[in-house]
Amino acid sequence: EHLVESGGGLVQAGGSLRLSCAASGRAFSRFAMGWFRQALGKEQEFVAVISWTAGSTYYGSTNYADSVKGRFTISRDYAKNTVSLQMNSLKPEDTAVYYCAAGMSGGRHSGNYDYWGQGTQVTVSS
Repeated sequence: EHLVESGGGLVQAGGSLRLSCAASGRAFSRFAMGWFRQALGKEQEFVAVISWTAGSTYYGSTNYADSVKGRFTISRDYAKNTVSLQMNSLKPEDTAVYYCAAGMSGGRHSGNYDYWGQGTQVTVSS
């Protein structure tokens, strides 16, 4: 069971990127899925999380860091076992390695997550 991120890259400020995370293993359909990021020389920080909803194809409750609220949207597709992070109006301060994570508890604390992807670099130029 593992997570693989994709979609990172270089974009100008104000632009958009869409990150995807493909999860293998049926257990992930019952996990909360989160995105975290870590900028060079800084601590890892919470970005967004989407919970698991029984009987749903796409839905789950969401929560966002204040710094990305209104600009980023997290979504998931249970059938495809994927979670995405649509990032709009990107700023240079969004530059970081972005990590996908899965855990039973979810939430904003990285310790609640049991599985992590390898990360994908997002660079926003000014």
